[in-house]
Amino acid sequence: MEFEKETALCETVLFLESEPLTVKMLSNKAQLSEEVVEKCIERLKEKYKANDSGIELAMITGGWTLTPKKEYWDVLKEVYGSKREGKLSKSAMETLAIIAYSQPITRAEIEQIRGVGVDNMIRLLIERNLIKEVGKKEAPGRPVLFGTTKEFLKLFRLNSISELPKLDEDEQERFELAR
Repeated sequence: MEFEKETALCETVLFLESEPLTVKMLSNKAQLSEEVVEKCIERLKEKYKANDSGIELAMITGGWTLTPKKEYWDVLKEVYGSKREGKLSKSAMETLAIIAYSQPITRAEIEQIRGVGVDNMIRLLIERNLIKEVGKKEAPGRPVLFGTTKEFLKLFRLNSISELPKLDEDEQERFELAR
């Protein structure tokens, strides 16, 4: 078969790396051309689509990574997932959703949508590296704007923020209250 050894080499590099790799990064680490790496990725995608594999090749945060298939991860995440990551309260998740769908957004805008103070939630989400300061709003007092991080994308297995589930009209209106 074509590219058998090269595909095995790319698979090994992906297995050993803890962070997603772009084609260029994978090419450098495996010492293969980017064209060969792209062919290897296609072969690996086909290999992991097989029903008997518990692993899949996924594009997360702009790079390729080997990750458990969702159906198996849902069963095993309590044992193997970070306990800290998996335990966000309902209010923390609501705050995170508001930021994800409305970013960039200020603390006051989040509070207007939620109807309660969010100081502790903002602090918690920053500590967990799920949100970060992304700038200052051109308004009196120049309030801080918040947005999501790469860790947020990894946690929810998204390649980009555009992959968030679409909101229905009622949900969309709720997230636009602060605008």
